[in-house]
Amino acid sequence: MTDASPLAHPAVAMLARETRLHEGVTPREIGSVTVPPGRHWLHEDSFLLVTESGLRFFYRRGEGVTIERPNGPTDPAEEYLWLNGSIYAAIACINGLYPIHASAVACGGQVFAFTGPSGAGKSTLVAQLTRHELPMFCDDTLVLDLSQPGQVLCLPGHKRLKLWPDAVEMTGARPAEQVMASVPKFYSEPAGGTVVDVLPLTELCFLEEGDTAWIEPLHGGEKLVRLQDDHYTTDLIMAASRPDRIARFAQLANLARTIRLTRFVRPRDASRFAVDAALVERHVKAMARPVSEQAQ
Repeated sequence: MTDASPLAHPAVAMLARETRLHEGVTPREIGSVTVPPGRHWLHEDSFLLVTESGLRFFYRRGEGVTIERPNGPTDPAEEYLWLNGSIYAAIACINGLYPIHASAVACGGQVFAFTGPSGAGKSTLVAQLTRHELPMFCDDTLVLDLSQPGQVLCLPGHKRLKLWPDAVEMTGARPAEQVMASVPKFYSEPAGGTVVDVLPLTELCFLEEGDTAWIEPLHGGEKLVRLQDDHYTTDLIMAASRPDRIARFAQLANLARTIRLTRFVRPRDASRFAVDAALVERHVKAMARPVSEQAQ
C-alpha cells in the first residue's frame, strides 16, 4: 500500500522541506572542528561540507541548506552533484533515515536494489533492466525509512541516472548533458522510465565478479557482514546516530530479517551483458510474484 502522492509520505515531505537551498554565509567550524577544503563534518543536527573548488554547504535541522559561493564563477553542475550526493545523504541521516549505496528498479509494487563498490555496474544493470518492464526506482543512493516495524520503505530516487558512454550504448538509455566537464559520464533517461512511489524494499543484491553468471541467497552471519558497507553513507549514519555495538547489531539484524539478501555473480564481459542481465530480470519478476504464484 502506497500513498496517492509520494509527497504525502511524512519522510518525503520532510526531505523536500529540509533540502531547501538558500545563499548565505556558512560557519567556519562545526562542533569546534574546522573543516578544510575537500572535507566534511557532521555534528549533532548540523553538517558542513567544503569542496576543493571553494563551495561551502551548511545544513542545520529545520533551517535548510545554506550555500556560500566563493568569489568568481561557480559550476552549477558541481553544486548539483554535491547537493544530491553527500549533502542529501547527511540530511537523511540527521533526520533518522537510512541511505545506502545502491541503484534499484521497481516490480510489482516492490523495490529490488543492487549494491556494490563504485564501478560494480549498478547503474548500467538498472538501465538495462528498465528495457524489460522494470522501471528505475533510484540510482546510486537509496534512502530507506526504517520506522515501520517489519517493513523497510524506500523513498523515491532524487538522483538522475549517470552512465558512461559505453553503458549508454549498451542499455539504450537516452543521453542528455555531460555530468561535469571533468566527469565524462552523461545524465541519461532510462528506456523504461522511473517510479516515484514510496515502495517496500524486497531484496538487496550484491554485485560480484566471477567466471559464470548465477544468483544465490545469503544466509546467517554473512548477511550482517554484507550490510556493513564501507561507503560514505555508512560513515554518515554512524556519525548521525552514534549507535553503540548493541544498537548497531540490532539495526543490522532488523534489516537482515526484513529483506532478502542475495548475490549476483557474473563475468564483466560486455558480450555477455544482455544475457546475464536477462537472468536478473527473470529473478526479479519471479520474486515479485505473490508467494502463492511462486509455488505454482
